[in-house]
Amino acid sequence: MPAPLGRVVEMLSTLPGVGPKTAMRLGLNLLSRPASETVALADALKLLHEQVGFCDICGCFAEKGLCQQCDDPAREGDTVCIVEQPVDVLMMERGHNYRGHYHVLHGRLSPVDGVGPEELNLAALDRRVEAGIKELILATSATVDGEATAHYIARRYRDAGVRISRIARGVPEGGELEYLDEHTLSRALDQRISWDNGSI
Repeated sequence: MPAPLGRVVEMLSTLPGVGPKTAMRLGLNLLSRPASETVALADALKLLHEQVGFCDICGCFAEKGLCQQCDDPAREGDTVCIVEQPVDVLMMERGHNYRGHYHVLHGRLSPVDGVGPEELNLAALDRRVEAGIKELILATSATVDGEATAHYIARRYRDAGVRISRIARGVPEGGELEYLDEHTLSRALDQRISWDNGSI
């Protein structure tokens, strides 16, 4: 194939979830589009790193100094949900139920990968806790490293006068028991709630 097309296919195939065949289809699709659309896409990709950075307070994606959540005075300033990556904030916001703030760690503890507390965004969280946060919601992943990170943070702030909670784990809405692993079922049983307090 022509070298420019090969370069595009090569670059596309480095994206997560995009294999060589999909990269080829995408490259050919871009080639078949009007040149103006391809240039618009290239401009958008160029501006991505130039205009999108991280929030000065929470570490989430931000176009300027603060992200939309930290810049919103209507949100609850004394509640902070701790997540591992900025994309986790985007997923949490899809529910439209949480009205507090976030704090992005930019990773999770992983001794095997050489990631310790110093590599996480914890110094900024220390400052926020000292400023008077009332509740920290641990929303790290349900992996071994995610659980270790949650336990570390809980120990780190247990004497800071802040309430520490953990998002619930268990059976997803619409899920069938036969397709769940034993760890998920165990979590669901451990975190069961009273029928009167449920949503049914």
